[in-house]
Amino acid sequence: MSTPKFTVADIRKTFLDFFASKGHTVVASSPLVPGNDPTLMFTNSGMVQFKDVFLGTDKRPYVRAASVQACLRAGGKHNDLENVGYTARHHTFFEMLGNWSFGDYFKRDSLKWGWELLTQVYKLPAERLWATVYIDDDEAYDIWTKEIGLPPERVVRIGDNKGAKYASDNFWMMADTGPCGPCSEIFYDHGPHIPGGPPGSPDEDGDRYIEIWNHVFMQFDMQPDGSVKKLPAPCVDTGMGLERLAAILQHVHSNYEIDIFDRLIKAAARETGVADLANPSLKVIADHIRATAFLVSDGVIPSNEGRGYVQRRIVRRAIRHGYKLGRKTPFFHKLVPELAALMGDAYPNLRDNQQRVMDVLKAEEERFYETLENGMEILDAALAGGKQVLPGEVAFKLHDTYGFPLDLTNDVCRERGVTVDEAGFTAAMDKQKAQARAAGKFKMDRGLEYTGSGNVFTGYEKLEEQARVVALYAEGTPVEQLEAGQLGVVVLDTTPFYAESGGQVGDHGAIETGRAKFEVADTQKVKADVFGHHGMLTAGVLKVGDAVTAKVDMAKRHATMRNHSVTHLMHKALREVLGGHVQQKGSLVDADKTRFDFTHNAPVSPEQVREIEARVNAEILMNQPTQARVMDIESAKATGAMMLFGEKYGDSVRVLDIGSSRELCGGTHVQRTGDIGLFKVVGEGGVAAGIRRIEAVTGANALAYLQQLESMVQNVTASLKTAVPELQGRVMQVLEQIRALEKENAQLKGKLASSQGDDLVAQAVDVNGIKVLAARLEGADARTLRETMDKLKDKLKSAAIVLAAVDGGKVQLAAGVTADRMGKVKAGELVNFVAQQVGGKGGGKPDLAMAGGTDASKLAGALQSVQGWVAERV
Repeated sequence: MSTPKFTVADIRKTFLDFFASKGHTVVASSPLVPGNDPTLMFTNSGMVQFKDVFLGTDKRPYVRAASVQACLRAGGKHNDLENVGYTARHHTFFEMLGNWSFGDYFKRDSLKWGWELLTQVYKLPAERLWATVYIDDDEAYDIWTKEIGLPPERVVRIGDNKGAKYASDNFWMMADTGPCGPCSEIFYDHGPHIPGGPPGSPDEDGDRYIEIWNHVFMQFDMQPDGSVKKLPAPCVDTGMGLERLAAILQHVHSNYEIDIFDRLIKAAARETGVADLANPSLKVIADHIRATAFLVSDGVIPSNEGRGYVQRRIVRRAIRHGYKLGRKTPFFHKLVPELAALMGDAYPNLRDNQQRVMDVLKAEEERFYETLENGMEILDAALAGGKQVLPGEVAFKLHDTYGFPLDLTNDVCRERGVTVDEAGFTAAMDKQKAQARAAGKFKMDRGLEYTGSGNVFTGYEKLEEQARVVALYAEGTPVEQLEAGQLGVVVLDTTPFYAESGGQVGDHGAIETGRAKFEVADTQKVKADVFGHHGMLTAGVLKVGDAVTAKVDMAKRHATMRNHSVTHLMHKALREVLGGHVQQKGSLVDADKTRFDFTHNAPVSPEQVREIEARVNAEILMNQPTQARVMDIESAKATGAMMLFGEKYGDSVRVLDIGSSRELCGGTHVQRTGDIGLFKVVGEGGVAAGIRRIEAVTGANALAYLQQLESMVQNVTASLKTAVPELQGRVMQVLEQIRALEKENAQLKGKLASSQGDDLVAQAVDVNGIKVLAARLEGADARTLRETMDKLKDKLKSAAIVLAAVDGGKVQLAAGVTADRMGKVKAGELVNFVAQQVGGKGGGKPDLAMAGGTDASKLAGALQSVQGWVAERV
């Protein structure tokens, strides 16, 4: 295609430049994984990073913002995956252009600027544009028709839904209660050659009129009873799909024809060897490389649960489409350089992580290609003969054994005009599906209703402060006083208590008057600049307005500071020892330990752990002073300070120097590195695919840990009657003795079982031409059962055998079937039949299967039932 007037890159820049000229702060795209928001699987709109601002729990230094946000809709409530490749506008990954007002401008400026940008800057023909407004929103209607001059016949009022007040596409709600308000959407008319009618008409679902920009006006507060109150500071939240706008500006109808997809589709064709660029599988691959590459760069690794499972589904769907095009070796990861060249300037994290993204995707491709061909053969066989429904158990087998997500199986079946028995699939794997869904409703607890001023935090300098009570809460409700024994929340005008943030837990301590004492068990943010002290009034009466003394628990705070400060040093050491790809993925810092999650694809070796410990303790021994400086975000970037990817930073930030580490951090810290005392790693392990967790202790906790280890060593040396220097050799000696005894024991059991086995041959009963034997072996273990089974099968030639042993009330079972009888009798089915009677279950191969049970009292009857079970099958 020829170079369009507005490339995707041009559209991004033009949008941001326009709103910057209108006084907006340009904010970078946040990651696809929402920071500190377990209610949402992925960032699915531009407003996600501002959600706390709208809820009142965060405050920004600006009141106008604009961004181009990377978004994903492929899991949970917002799931467009199955439509990708089959429509002109569905994507997994997309970009959202948005502008926001936090209590500043409102409808008039929002709509007028939108019209100006579209018609005067992007030069869209005004006669092609339509608008919708909520049915009762006369203000927006008048702005469109009387001020902007849009003809009334092209401004459509959208009403309520079946009489349900506010249940409309043009009335937006964050949740069942809370901020809400009317919307005004802008549509583009692609022309009469495209089927479909205008918004609000019976044919509105056609493709002629396409929504490109939605303006949400948050002006109400939805109450639990369904009524609304006006918000004191109305806000604006807009969103415009970049791909849709690009299609219009580049004079094409499908999003997959715009310049960025043109390049990606050609790259996909090159890597799959396909000449026909219109092949829909190329669209799927081009879409999916964006989603999967951005997910990896944001730390999401393919796995079997949660976000990682959604990632795996998308990757494997792309691989299957490559397989469909004839590509039988890994190809998908080779598209990453093309993508980084196209989008790396707008999203530097993608460019910086290009090699790691390729490595992760290649590993997933190699893993899936190992089973893809076999899985496709099973699927082809199951659909042979013109079947219209794929059995649920086959879909489950494809998922469980061959790694086929259900939507991938659905994809294949839909192409062949076949449906999947999803009810049968669900019945077979409820547990796995629950893990895969792992989504989360877009919902937020609104917390305490506090309308007063923010408090002053003095906790960096002080652990005790004189203050005044400005609000009290009991069971979430404002009260004038708390009485002894009541749980509640106290808000002060000034506080030395640190509220939980950035991985550091909230402070403990006490709030006291002369006669009342409130024990603080936790400190949490009520709003961005309001700290709530949670706990119990243990004595007296505490009232709003009381003068109090607020005292932080000094021992807990100092221990927490040691652990928080060492986290910075550990983070730096991890990057130095393991590589620059290490990114923080979560942390918990309290008085006992520091727990740090980070991206890394392999276990941290003992040698690497020792090197990390050595580096951190060397910094501690240097006893350098800690320095904290507050500056604007750009100045902070210029200092080279580490910025944690995914964190939200305002214009003013706190730059913290601890030893050679420099990061942005609002937490509390030691005055000198030597105050940390001692650093010791106490645990390291994986918590998800590509995510490791390290735990460490400092100071007195590190000393106590080492003393405990020393005590354990002393106890072991005393038990083995040896000295510490000889301990390892003595342990190896004992292990050798144990192995020798185990070998001797196994030989004795084998002899015992062999002698019993010879006696059992005569007990086999002929059932319709097959020898059936069900017997108990005394003193046997699982290995002995298998060995005896092999000998009995050799001697009986044509047989079905069940052997059992009992140890400590637990039943061990083995079933075996000779090769000539496996067509009708399966060992796995036989052993499961017996196991169910003794409180267990099991299975295995047709020739040999194992099981266990918990009820030895029913073993005799279970063994007696074997003959009848075999007789029914032969």
